[in-house]
Amino acid sequence: MTLASSVVVPYAAYLRVYEPLAAFPEPERSHWAEYARREHTPSAQDELRRSLANLLPVPPVPVPVHESDDAFVASVDGVTCVCPWRTRLRGWLALEEISQRLPGPLLDAALPPVVRRQAVADFERWSERNPDARPWIRSATWHVPVRWFVLFADAEREYTKGEDGLVLRYRTPMVEARRRVARGLKALKEALEEGPLIDGLVDVGRWLEEFHPRSLVELDYGGLVHALPEGELADDHSAADVAEGLAALRAGDGARAGVAYERLTDRWSSVRDRQRSS
Repeated sequence: MTLASSVVVPYAAYLRVYEPLAAFPEPERSHWAEYARREHTPSAQDELRRSLANLLPVPPVPVPVHESDDAFVASVDGVTCVCPWRTRLRGWLALEEISQRLPGPLLDAALPPVVRRQAVADFERWSERNPDARPWIRSATWHVPVRWFVLFADAEREYTKGEDGLVLRYRTPMVEARRRVARGLKALKEALEEGPLIDGLVDVGRWLEEFHPRSLVELDYGGLVHALPEGELADDHSAADVAEGLAALRAGDGARAGVAYERLTDRWSSVRDRQRSS
């Protein structure tokens, strides 16, 4: 193994959708069917390394020139499901987001205006040809958005330690994820005024509706497992905290909901503090 392939790249978490092969038209379906039969497929760290490698040239390449033909693969009740990387589309979307968040001078230093203008023009042309395109993967750095936890139950939590290190993830059928989004939105709208949490959950719900109803939804802590001590990971039951908070809201118990939310925010504030101290 080379040094480049052995280095672990932190600190991003991922929300992924794995669709059954039947959801894909030909010839893409045959491509993924053959791909899924490979003995080894790339990991999330491999995907992130490739993305970061594009930022090393001068000028940097924020969006790949060609779309990736890789995917993550999972078996759901004997049915092969895939989650295409679509790194080119996600690169364009990430560029839009970072352009809104970074100060102008810092943005210009990292990604010169001429590079950004070319990427925007390329995206506009591509979008005209692919008006219905959407990513199978969403990512977040240095935290897991609270709204993502709404999709899962604590019983779906998987915490394991294998050859590749620690893994903390949740997996649930699409039908359960959609049901929990609907119930969560109902509880929030009845208890709170409009706000970022409600808007974010609405956005996630609309995104889930784009996929096959027999898909698998996964929340993967990804590189965040390297930002937290092992003991804290073992005790991290954020989905349970969110479920408890929503149950309290439905019961009209604002105090209990506040305790659950405070426990959750304290945990993720400590993670963000590590970002600022790194």
